[in-house]
Amino acid sequence: MKSKVVLITGASRGIGRNIASTLARKGYIIVANYNKSEKQAEDLKQELKEENINIDIYKADVQKRNEVREMVSYVLNKYGKIDVLINNAGISESKMFLDETDEDWNNIINTNLYSAFCTTQEVLPNMIHNKNGCIINISSIWGIVGASCETIYSISKAGIDAMTKSLAKELGPSNIRVNSIAPGIIDTEMNSNLGTEELNQIIEEIPLERIGKTLDVSKCVNWLIEDDYTTGQIISINGGWIIT
Repeated sequence: MKSKVVLITGASRGIGRNIASTLARKGYIIVANYNKSEKQAEDLKQELKEENINIDIYKADVQKRNEVREMVSYVLNKYGKIDVLINNAGISESKMFLDETDEDWNNIINTNLYSAFCTTQEVLPNMIHNKNGCIINISSIWGIVGASCETIYSISKAGIDAMTKSLAKELGPSNIRVNSIAPGIIDTEMNSNLGTEELNQIIEEIPLERIGKTLDVSKCVNWLIEDDYTTGQIISINGGWIIT
């Protein structure tokens, strides 16, 4: 039974939810953060409870420093440490660049990038003290190559990747590994706006001839937690759709 404590932001839906359930089933101690999706978070907790697996769910708006600080304090008071931080919280929006507003910028950048900056800052003192830690940032393929009509989203994810590389260098001497997973098209609610024709066109461009599953990302997360020599990497799980 593994006893590592894992804090996952945005864990009630999509990729975050599957990461939480996958790691919980492997014996990790899970604290699953959510903000607005309380029912989904409760459903996740109940689903695992039926398998005799207990996880914590914790409501916090990761755009707000005080709520993040309280969440981290809760985890540390209950478990004494945080071994793994998974910065997964994120939103997307499709708009022409000239239609983007300051409100769009603030909402996407704060949710996708500032939340990772803030949560990482709050978790790091414990990891540095313990001379051990693993930080995994969930980025996007669009942070690598950019996406038409998703400029702010692409900027936010490119920022995540830059933070990953910088922190890997800074935190390596403290035995803290920092990596980013940049998924391609994954079968989640975030991509539910894609029509059948558009989806089929994308699949035709993917060498593995399918879109990704949330489990594909979760498997990589599990490997990055268990591995002890990989840091500063941007791992793109995209079926060969984009090869850089």
